[in-house]
Amino acid sequence: MAESITLPVEFKYRPRPYQLPFLKRMSSGCKRAVLIWHRRAGKDTTVWNFLIVQALKRVGTYYYFFPTFNQGRKILWDGMDKTGFRILDYIPKELEEARNETEMQITLKNGSIIQIIGTDKIDNIVGTNPVGCVFSEYSIQNPRGWEFVRPILTENGGFAVFVYTPRGRNHGYDLYREAQKLSQRDGSWFCQLLTVEDTLDESGMRIISDEVIQAERDSGMPEEMIQQEFYCSFEGSNVGSYWGKLIGDLRRAGRVRDVRWMPGLPVYTSWDLGYGDANAIWFAQTPNSTDVNIIDFEVGVGKALPDWAKIVKGKPYAYGMHFFPHDMKVHDWGGTGQTRYEVASDLGLNPFKVIKKYAPKEGIDAGRRLLPRCNFDITNCEEKRYPMGGAVRSGLDALVEYQKEWDEINKCFKDTPKHDWASNPADSFRYLAISLRDFQPSLQQYAESNFDVFSYNDRPAAREYESNFEVFD
Repeated sequence: MAESITLPVEFKYRPRPYQLPFLKRMSSGCKRAVLIWHRRAGKDTTVWNFLIVQALKRVGTYYYFFPTFNQGRKILWDGMDKTGFRILDYIPKELEEARNETEMQITLKNGSIIQIIGTDKIDNIVGTNPVGCVFSEYSIQNPRGWEFVRPILTENGGFAVFVYTPRGRNHGYDLYREAQKLSQRDGSWFCQLLTVEDTLDESGMRIISDEVIQAERDSGMPEEMIQQEFYCSFEGSNVGSYWGKLIGDLRRAGRVRDVRWMPGLPVYTSWDLGYGDANAIWFAQTPNSTDVNIIDFEVGVGKALPDWAKIVKGKPYAYGMHFFPHDMKVHDWGGTGQTRYEVASDLGLNPFKVIKKYAPKEGIDAGRRLLPRCNFDITNCEEKRYPMGGAVRSGLDALVEYQKEWDEINKCFKDTPKHDWASNPADSFRYLAISLRDFQPSLQQYAESNFDVFSYNDRPAAREYESNFEVFD
């Protein structure tokens, strides 16, 4: 016989059939869960009630994380269901000691504390010892919150639950894949993905009908968002992503695959220079007049230009041109007093060209035109991963996540890129797109007729080729 589940308020919350597996698995001792449920499947209502039960069973501090403090207030602290019932009122009044409106904190009479927090303010919980945490909308949270509390929960035997819908192949996708593996391997995690096809009520009817979804389409919801929100697709991209749909098209067309380096052709690099921010480099070849093969990617923080020169020159590639951004002429971050231009020359990063400063929009548009021609090497651009933005991500992840900035006041996207972990790799790709747009005819002509990987520096044609790419302002 299945184990019964005690709920905090009789008749206030009745789990639907598809919500029971999570509640039963966690009540049997599981400490980690990933719930990827579609829009309006009752994610927060279910997990909120689960957290209340745990707070009544074990005295301790419990955190319910949202991407921002304001989202937590709107969705949970002030939130209501479709009948007007307040989400907070699932806590029995007779068991509640106090509410702190400012801190969004509830103290129960048994001594447990439940608090709603934004991971944008994660430093506010430094020094605390939570025994249970929920991460709502984790796919758009700063993953640093989980990294912060993970060792604490491991040490004190606490639980963590992640509830979200996909937002492309970001840290939420990585966590889902890891939870799948651990669920199948040893059952240490519970993992569940539910689309509208999987969520039925007590009578066996879908809670979200095809008619409801079609009404969303008719009202203007993009199809990629339909797939993301109702069918939990990771193949879509964030709404507001500049290039996510194009990269999804490349995946479906089989253009993210094994793309081998061709030793008989020069390799072109495109750089975005950073020290405190990430330094990002894309490596490309042009095997013909239409295709562009993206064969490699590097990114990292805290390295000076000599370190990057060593990495680039240590690869087996013969370079046709290094493209640097307009800030190449500023003083080098290594404290030499030389400009980056001078340092690059001394380090043998030749030939190179400094591209003039373009408005971001022009580079974004150039990227849109370049991407349909690209083939990305799956090993170096997808499977090779780096620490970026508090998670481990690939170069392609960054291009997918490059998006417009959201205007919280006007509730719309601004016409400017959001500056976050994806910016540096995306900026580097913008420079590549601009460079190939402006210079590819000359590059391709040289590559096809003159390039000799074994005697590049000795050929008169090579020297003539370099002279045609003077640095310009």
